[in-house]
Amino acid sequence: MRTTTRRLAGDEVTINYVESARDLHAFDDFLARGDKVLGLDTETTGLNIYSRGFACRLVQFGNRDTAYVLRADMFEKAIVRALRQPRHFTLHNAPFDLQVIDHDFGVTIEELGPRAFDTRIMAHLLDPRQRHEGGTGLRLKELAEIYVDPTVPDTEKELHAIFRKEYKATRETGWALIDIDHPVYVEYAGLDPLAARRLFDELAPMVRDLGLNHLSQFEHHLATLLALLQRKGMLLDLPYVEKLTGDLAAEAAEHEARAARYGVANVNSPVQVASALVAMGEELTEETDGGALKVSKEILLPLADLDLQWERMESREPNPLADAVAHAKRAGKWGKSYAQAFLDLRDPDDRIHPVIGGLQARTARMSVSTPPLQQLPSGDWKIRRSVIAEPGNLIIAADYAAVEMRVLAALAEEPTMIEAIRAGEDLHSFTAKMVYGPDFTKRHRKIAKAVGFGKVYGGGATTIQRQTGAPMEQVREALAGYDATFPGIKRYAKKLGNRAEYGKKEVVTLSGRHLPLDRDRIYAATNYVVQSTARDLLAQAIVDIFDAGMGDLLRLPVHDELIAEAPAADAEEAIHEIGRLMETPDFYGVPIVAEPEVYGPSWGHGYGAPA
Repeated sequence: MRTTTRRLAGDEVTINYVESARDLHAFDDFLARGDKVLGLDTETTGLNIYSRGFACRLVQFGNRDTAYVLRADMFEKAIVRALRQPRHFTLHNAPFDLQVIDHDFGVTIEELGPRAFDTRIMAHLLDPRQRHEGGTGLRLKELAEIYVDPTVPDTEKELHAIFRKEYKATRETGWALIDIDHPVYVEYAGLDPLAARRLFDELAPMVRDLGLNHLSQFEHHLATLLALLQRKGMLLDLPYVEKLTGDLAAEAAEHEARAARYGVANVNSPVQVASALVAMGEELTEETDGGALKVSKEILLPLADLDLQWERMESREPNPLADAVAHAKRAGKWGKSYAQAFLDLRDPDDRIHPVIGGLQARTARMSVSTPPLQQLPSGDWKIRRSVIAEPGNLIIAADYAAVEMRVLAALAEEPTMIEAIRAGEDLHSFTAKMVYGPDFTKRHRKIAKAVGFGKVYGGGATTIQRQTGAPMEQVREALAGYDATFPGIKRYAKKLGNRAEYGKKEVVTLSGRHLPLDRDRIYAATNYVVQSTARDLLAQAIVDIFDAGMGDLLRLPVHDELIAEAPAADAEEAIHEIGRLMETPDFYGVPIVAEPEVYGPSWGHGYGAPA
């Protein structure tokens, strides 16, 4: 046994590195102490659990003052025996470690998930803000500095330096290369379960005292279900993905060649792009913090007469350079972030397992990363076509119908909007009709839609103008017309803002979630409440679908859509039942409805992929 000691919050703590079977007697004695909750953590070769070559290297257990670090390759039986003892474990970002343990040790998510406390979930309920937003942060080190010991050592930073100097490795690759018994690596591994155990002792009473136990239990259960979805993953059409990789490279090259005709040799050079656009007579007014002209996607798309869905706005003559640069960068990004990522991340069975973040944003909105499937434009089918159903199955999906707008109408008790929803009106068309009259155009509807989403997502006149290409005068006219048509929305926003301005700088959702507001962004109160409530409806739907015994069909939540798959003969019935479970017939007087659909052999077939 190799033992080291450290000071943690003034106490001496011990980290034991198990070197041989003889040392397991001491580990068994440690387990026999009867701690009801132990800290638990794993160290792995990387973050992509299901990719080729992934492995767990160490598993660590700890109470407040003692940690044991065990090699996964030498002490698998002892690790499994410890995991299956009847006790709870506290982890930080539990879904990752639950999947690692399931993947490498066979102690399943179903077994361990109900006995896992996640200090990240608790921290998010107490303060969902990142450090740069003025919050506590959500990383273990950040939280330990606040709640455990402000002098807790930053061994991760030290490890990164060792990766670089001793192993010529990066922050990402060093985890697989560092000697498994390296003293700093072992210390880093042992400190995490000690910190997680002490952090649990601090956060759990705070969650309880704020009356958030029920919400905490719900989020823990949901996190376990999302981990099950990630474990299942989705099948790739490998020949299609391989061809797509080449097609996107060719597409990027084609648009880069177009850009080169206007003097831009590198589409990823903001200086070159900005200079060429200015030379063509475009007026660029926004600057970066460093004083350079901005040429981000949000700047380029309006110049190319494209909205955020890459559809023509018909508001101006498209600038050919802006169009070329935007398309070249998109093709390059898609090739790297999706097509190549699919190939790199796939498991031995050609499945991908996107990471589903259950509590990612401040509002608790879910995220999908590695690869970032939530960032795809709603009109794209090329990337989505890569994901296919298993043989004999079909991809099915159900999407909430204008859920944020319906939630906003219900919370604001806006009678005109509620009446329109109950009458089955398309809200964007209804708004356009009320603002512009019965002869409104497609362009009017687009402006009305942007205004409606601006109310939900906090976008102002400038954002709406950029998204639609409409003159500012028309945007202001639409905003005024919207407020006149739906005065309850403005009153509701004012009420939330006043309460936050003159009270605690936060809003509290129907589920009891506390969402802090930035002092200079009190106007975001409506946006936070609506987004968070819509997210909670989707989260509850996922739980209800599992409770109904249909969880095995689910694959992925993306925005307000649930992707699933089912045997072809049962697909229609299955997705209509999933859609029914998603619905809330009377949400404060407003029906929350879903639109179920059988997509076909791939996810992309729901978005226009050729048959």
